[in-house]
Parts: sequence; C-alpha cells; structure tokens
Amino acid sequence: MTGVSYFGGPELVTKRLGLLHECIPEATPIAALLDPNYVEVEAELREAESAARELKRKMLVVKAGNDGDFHASFSSMAQAGVSGVLVGGGGFFNSQRRQLVTLAARHAMFAIYNLREFVEVGGLMSYGGSTADAYRRAGIYVGRIIKGTKPGDLPVELPTKFELIINVATAKGLGLEIPPMLLARADEVIE
Repeated sequence: MTGVSYFGGPELVTKRLGLLHECIPEATPIAALLDPNYVEVEAELREAESAARELKRKMLVVKAGNDGDFHASFSSMAQAGVSGVLVGGGGFFNSQRRQLVTLAARHAMFAIYNLREFVEVGGLMSYGGSTADAYRRAGIYVGRIIKGTKPGDLPVELPTKFELIINVATAKGLGLEIPPMLLARADEVIE
C-alpha cells in the first residue's frame, strides 16, 4: 500500500466526539451525519457509536449521499432535538462544506468537522490532520519520486500533526460560550 493519508480517518471520530461533548456536555441527543458513499463510512459509524456509548450519549445516525439529502437530514435532526453534530469525512462533504455549515447554523446546531476549511467558512470547530503539514509531506513524496524512488516503495504515512480550530464568532452567533480549557487547547481561534 502506498500514499499519504492526509487528514486522518475514522480513528479521529472518537476524539472529535469527545471535543464536541466537552464543548456542549448537556446536548442530547447528538447526531453523526455520514456520507454513505464514503469508503470509510462503516468504520466512522463504528467509531461514532462506540464513542457515544463511552460518553453515555444517545446518538442519532443520519446519512446524506447527495446534496439533495442535506435539507431532509438537518430537518430530521432538528425534529429529534439534536443540538450537536459530528460531521463525517469524505470528499463529497468537503466539497459541500459551505452548504453543511449554513444548514448547521440555520438549525442552530453545534457541529464539529474534520477539516479546518469548514471552520474558515463559518463552522464551529474542527479537529483533524494539519492541511499545511499534509501538503508539505506530499511535496516530500513527490521529491522522492522525482529522484527515482518507486511510488510502491514509499510507506503509507498517517498524519502526525493535528489541529483543533475553533470559530468563536460562530459560537457567539449560536449563543455558545466555549469552555476556557477548550479554547486554551486550540491550535487556532478564529475571531
């Protein structure tokens, strides 16, 4: 197996859910919004359910496989009284980040994402591998290949640098006060 795993995978779901719980400990139920077409969806689901059990939190699992599913998904979460949302990974969700962030805000849901780009467009918070570090590591791989290393000889690398990004302006807009201990641990706070 070759390549670089840029942003972490299902193994970070537990950490994200823990951060969401720390931010809004009273919120119940919480939801996991997952893309059923994402290759890692089953692993994400197992991790999310396991983490919810550990935290003694009720979890609603909602899947959205295309942008037409988003409105129905958020409506069903709102009807269930969800206030916290763990948004799963995958290229489709990443490409639809503005719509996901807008719907979370419209429904006054506190959401955590896997990439900082969600927070940069108004999402509440993210936890995942550093995008800048991933691009730097990819550049090193390209350099090795240009110098003659066979791609198949390069090991798979998992992220080694992780970032917690929090958007306090979004938190204020949602009427949420981020716990000071969580803010102190953030790698970046967007005002």
